[in-house]
Formats: sequence, C-alpha cells, structure tokens
Amino acid sequence: MKGASEVENEWTSADIESLAIVVVNYGSSELLERNLVPLTRSLPAARVVVVDNFTSESERERVCALADTEGWLTVLPASNTGFGVGVNAGVHRAQQSGAGAFLLLNPDATIAADQVGVLLERVRTHPLTLVSPRIVRSDGSVWFDGADLYLDDGRIRATRRRNEFRSARFEPWLSGACLLLSDQLWSRVGGFSEEYFLYWEDVDFSYRVERAGGVTEVCRDAVAVHDEGGTQQAVVQGHGSPKSEAYYYYNIRNRLLFGARHLRSDDLRRWRRASLPIAWEVLLHGGRRQFLRSLRPLLAGGRGVRDGLTIARRELRARAE
Repeated sequence: MKGASEVENEWTSADIESLAIVVVNYGSSELLERNLVPLTRSLPAARVVVVDNFTSESERERVCALADTEGWLTVLPASNTGFGVGVNAGVHRAQQSGAGAFLLLNPDATIAADQVGVLLERVRTHPLTLVSPRIVRSDGSVWFDGADLYLDDGRIRATRRRNEFRSARFEPWLSGACLLLSDQLWSRVGGFSEEYFLYWEDVDFSYRVERAGGVTEVCRDAVAVHDEGGTQQAVVQGHGSPKSEAYYYYNIRNRLLFGARHLRSDDLRRWRRASLPIAWEVLLHGGRRQFLRSLRPLLAGGRGVRDGLTIARRELRARAE
C-alpha cells in the first residue's frame, strides 16, 4: 500500500481539496478521536464535516473541542435527527464549502489515506459510481463486501451467496458505513431519504442510485476496517451478539417502508406476508440467549412488525383509491 505522502503526491491539490469527509456522530466522540483524527491528519487538504446528533451536553462539548483542535466543520442539531437527515445536513454543509466529492464514513469505520485515494480515483473516472471498499474486522474477516436485497420477500443476503439463489430477483446495495461519491451523483439522486431515521437508508439510496442511471460498486482494491469497539452493526454480517432495541425495530419496520416506497403492489403484498418469519430472523441476529435475559428485543421487534404492516396497508389502500 502507498503511504499518505505518496497519495498526496499522486493527486493534485485540487483533487484532495474537492473531497469532503462527512461523519454523522451519535455519542461516539471517542470513536471520532480514535478513527477520524488519524485519517484527517493524513489528508489535511480534505474538508471534514461532523454532524453531531445530540446526545448530551458533555458529548457536544467533546465533539466541538475535537473539531476546534482538528479544524473540522460542524453541524450541531438540537436533537437526534436520525442518520439520513444527518448525512444530508453534512453533505449540504460540504457543498456550501465547495466540495465536489464526499466520503460518507461512520465513526466506527476507519480507512487509510491511500485507500481513500483508490476510491477517489474510481469516482473521478466514473462520476456516476457509488463506491464502497471491502470492510473487514481487525482480524481480517469480512464485515461487509456487498449485499443484495431480494425482491421476492425482502430478505437481505451477502453478495457472495448469489450462486445459491440463481433464479431470484435482487437489487445490489452498499453499506452506508463507508461510501464515496461525486457531487454530480449526489445531486442526481437527491440525497438520502429522511423517512427511515435509522437503518435501510443505505438500501434505499443504493436503489435510487441505480434508478437514476448510476452504478453501485464494491471496490475490491480498497479496504476499510470496522472498529469492533464501535456501535454500528451490518445487517448481513453482525450476527451473534445482542443488538439494541432500535436495531430490531427499525430494521423490521423499515423493510416494509422501503417496500411501500419502491415496490409493485404484488411484491409489497408478498413482503407483507413474510413479515413475521423475517422479523424473527432479524431478532436472531442477536442470538437466542438474549431472550433469557429480557423480553425487550421481542417487544421492539413486535412494534417494528406492527408499524411496518401499518405503512404497507396504508400504501396499498392509497394505491387502490
């Protein structure tokens, strides 16, 4: 791999200065210090925008202090606006500062400067490409290397499983943990949907990229690392350990929200019929032992099913009128 100085020598100052690194923070100032600071110091010409969705006054103070020290731009909502709203606010601030390309990065993801260069080159030569690196854990095992949304029932599976489902209809999507794209593509697609609050925004965005004439791509030559001390979980990779109630609720609800926004009525009805078994599969991402300790995951999942079915029912009713 090339060192940071070689990366900067390879790109002109205009290339680096056109890049904005956009991070949505939620109670993760320690991760910003651990993951974002080394990256931004290795790419000092790049803009950095941190959107701090509010958690507490002390967290806000830590984020602002970091930003002052490192020269980051900030967007400071008075509440937790959700992931999609946060990303849109961060990109808007980056656009105001003159950025022409955006690296969307979670606080719990880290990527080296030379790997950013690989992604930036791909987008520079193919400006309508939404590109993700492979994302691995610290031990080198895969955390994310592409995923597919299956249109017959709304299940999500890793791309490497395509051979098991050769006749299935699917749409590729990229994790929002680490994405790079041009301002041209962002403007064409219209940014992230602000309906989801948490989870499935990246599925929705990937889908709309393809519909807008863009391409979604995992760049196999670039690698990012998922910080195992972080808080985010990949839908297709993060199995085995208990998840938050928000993880269960929004992953279950937002599947049907996506369906209501994008599917034909017959497909939406199929997704609706599969809601209970798929909700159970999502709950099992946290393992069975969690149910011995608390019923809260089941309750969160039940709320997700209820609210998702309500969204689907209202959409189908509106289409029939």
